Amino acid sequence: MVDRGGPSGEAARSDDAHGDLSFEEARAELERIVAQLESGEAPLEDAIALWERGEQLYRLCVAKLDAAQGRVEELGRELAAEAPEADES
Repeated sequence: MVDRGGPSGEAARSDDAHGDLSFEEARAELERIVAQLESGEAPLEDAIALWERGEQLYRLCVAKLDAAQGRVEELGRELAAEAPEADES
């Protein structure tokens, strides 16, 4: 079992309140939550709290992936704009 600072995960929940978790940290915590839920060993109230935390982490991961994709696309556009017109010669 993973200790999250209490049955409802108050300590872990405060970490990403200000976006402090990296994508990798959020994904790792989400993977631990999924394993706990899949084991079926968490009491109902803890399972509900874990599910809620998992939803938060999922949304955080999606937002970080979307931001990264947007940045990669922006960099691609910048590179294309700076590239010499070698293909047209």
